[in-house]
Amino acid sequence: MKKKRQRKVRYILLSVFILAVLSAMIFMRLGGFSTGNAADIPEFEQYAQSVGALSIPENSRIIALGEATHGNKEFQQLKLDVFKKMVEDYDIRAFALEGDSGGCEQVNRYIHGGEGTAQEAAAAIGFAIYRTAEMADLISYLREYNSSASAGDDIRFYGFDMQRISYTHQFLLEDCAELHIDTTELGQLVTGETLNPAYDFSAQKEILTQIKSELKRCGASDKTMHNGDLLLQYCQLQSVSAAEGSALRDALMAENVMWILQQEQLRGHERIFITGHNSHVAKWGSYDSMGKILSKDVQNGYYAIGTDFYRTRCNLPTGASDKRTEQVFYSHDPLAKAAKRAGYDICWLDFGKIPETSHLGKQIFEYTNMGTLGERYSTLMRLLPPSYRIFQPPAVLYDSMIFVSDASPTKIVGEKSTIN
Repeated sequence: MKKKRQRKVRYILLSVFILAVLSAMIFMRLGGFSTGNAADIPEFEQYAQSVGALSIPENSRIIALGEATHGNKEFQQLKLDVFKKMVEDYDIRAFALEGDSGGCEQVNRYIHGGEGTAQEAAAAIGFAIYRTAEMADLISYLREYNSSASAGDDIRFYGFDMQRISYTHQFLLEDCAELHIDTTELGQLVTGETLNPAYDFSAQKEILTQIKSELKRCGASDKTMHNGDLLLQYCQLQSVSAAEGSALRDALMAENVMWILQQEQLRGHERIFITGHNSHVAKWGSYDSMGKILSKDVQNGYYAIGTDFYRTRCNLPTGASDKRTEQVFYSHDPLAKAAKRAGYDICWLDFGKIPETSHLGKQIFEYTNMGTLGERYSTLMRLLPPSYRIFQPPAVLYDSMIFVSDASPTKIVGEKSTIN
């Protein structure tokens, strides 16, 4: 009996040991806690360029700029830097953001001469990540540009997300009232940023389908019809589980981006600029991301610019209290490390200009641990490097990338963050 127990104990210990070894192997395969090796620095320097040199193919229709995090100044500043280039060199007059469509319409009204300040306009988008000096600078640039723009050459500001609905609901109510459409049930459908629980998705869909039918009969504008679509999208998103919601949200964002492209083409502009998290703009991934869908819809007309950091001090909210904190993370990206070692603060790498037969040309198609942070921090992330890294081939996800060696935290206007 005693020997039997001893064998059982040895079996358990052996199993634990094997499991620990396998876990360690997987852990190290995914980068571990190290920052990995740098790509060949002389070869990297041969192809690295400044962001000011950024160029896109002539057949591009949707130019997408990703951000590895939502909480770093440099990635927000790049929105303005890259967009200016698109305005000056490629006749782009549409800026579309991963933000509430209705809130972004408030920004659009402001940049066309509306009242208030740039910071108040940024706050209307509805997410803390946009209440920053960098976003206010972007909005100020757009307003200044439009102040002297000729008719049809003005820049429009769009949002392609549907996670907030107060402004969209408000605009739809106003448009319906102008067209003398009964809004009794539409008015009861939403309270602030939440749906009335008295209506299930079937009832919500019925109400909005009827509203859209009335709007069409009255000859409502494309924008008004789109607000009806956005409200229905929000209802649909709230009706599914969190697991289903992620893929659904990306599919709906892709629909909204295509609508924006069509609107701009009607104005005589063949291209649009969009920006959001890397995970949304990437052309390939484990699920049908917005970028993956768009790359199929417009084929070679979708141009994705990814971003990565070597080191980031990122502004992130904690899980329980939403109190913001600044946390340091490192990627395991050999390209980002080469940029750091070569002395670049920020640089752009065009994958299309790197010979496929070169060492770097092969490396950009290899699976790589790139940095990625969403809008949430947990202490468990310290123990799990894969929680802040994505393991994919850079050149499969993006057409080019911008590397920030040391990314600094954003400062959210009106909020304090704790430095750890």
